[in-house]
Amino acid sequence: MIGKKLTFIFLIFIFLFSGFISYSVFSGNVDQGILSPLSNYKPPKSNGNGQAVVDNEPKTQECSINGALYSKVQEAKWQKRRPMGIMIENHTEARPQSGLSSADVVFEAVAEGGITRFLSLFYCQDAPYVGPVRSARIYFIRLLEGFGKNPLYVHVGGANTPGPADALGYIKELEWSSYNDMNQFSVPFPYFWRDYERLPNRATEHTVYSATSKLWQYAKDKRKLTNVDEDGKAWDKNYSSWKFKDDAKLEERGTTAKIDFGFWDNLASDFNVIWNYDKSTNSYKRNNGGSPHIDKNTGKTIESKNVIVMFAKESPANDGYEGGHILYKVVGSGDALIFHDGKVIKGTWSKETEEDQVKFFDSADEEISMVRGQIWVEILPVGNKVTY
Repeated sequence: MIGKKLTFIFLIFIFLFSGFISYSVFSGNVDQGILSPLSNYKPPKSNGNGQAVVDNEPKTQECSINGALYSKVQEAKWQKRRPMGIMIENHTEARPQSGLSSADVVFEAVAEGGITRFLSLFYCQDAPYVGPVRSARIYFIRLLEGFGKNPLYVHVGGANTPGPADALGYIKELEWSSYNDMNQFSVPFPYFWRDYERLPNRATEHTVYSATSKLWQYAKDKRKLTNVDEDGKAWDKNYSSWKFKDDAKLEERGTTAKIDFGFWDNLASDFNVIWNYDKSTNSYKRNNGGSPHIDKNTGKTIESKNVIVMFAKESPANDGYEGGHILYKVVGSGDALIFHDGKVIKGTWSKETEEDQVKFFDSADEEISMVRGQIWVEILPVGNKVTY
């Protein structure tokens, strides 16, 4: 009898101790040690643009993704890896997100129910903490396919109802699915973890996080993917980059000071966006749902050098999914508004095949050069109104 009681007490102890360890592990920043609480996490110092300070060397090396200039030290890092797209959500419970300021390019579109999601492209910069990471959508994958051969795709599950919106089914059809797809369901801790500091006030699905350095390390160590694949093929062999230009001189900058739009007209204003132009920095600061859009890593408002509105045909997937999957036609062509240097260009976009990069053109059909720095592409349904 005593033996049974001791066994019972021992099992209770093991259960409680395991729970404590699990909580400690998953609530900690994995870079700081297994029992370090998340509250001890301190983002790196920022240079004021939401980018981590890397070094003080001359900035002479062009990032092929967005044209920003970095040092040779930073270039040496990105030359050993390939572009990576991370799905970051924009549900109100996901705010403030971490890492969006450090992305080279961001695409935003509705995922479902009028709630937008971000495909954030990382290559030349790191985000020490990124998320919340959420599920895949097929139109984001098609946009990602334009960033060279076999980019990395980071997500937590995805749309999988049979039909035209089946994102996970589409991934399986791709050449790179078995190596480059970094679904959290197949990539273990410590490459993904839950931020339990947020859990008391949020649903569990809004708490998955990672770090770009860990994800690139996983790709290298577990998938043998660096700047080349296991066959020695470089990701950028046939990559067609955008064109880039320097900031316009202060006296040449325009006065288009505000870009204002919503995604779904019948939705509350939680997802309406305003970009406010700052002539002194030649950048656009983002308001999301009526408030400054803050990056939790930096504590600063997200800002971008280029804001592009890409009008795409929206249609229901009609696949029987209860939440209502939708589709955006991002392969083909359409109208676009390109904002930079305080001015607006009424133009068009074109993406001939899934593997082509989406390009933007002016009224004379000349490709538009982007201002060096972050590029943010807003995908709106055809016919939506943009005020500026």
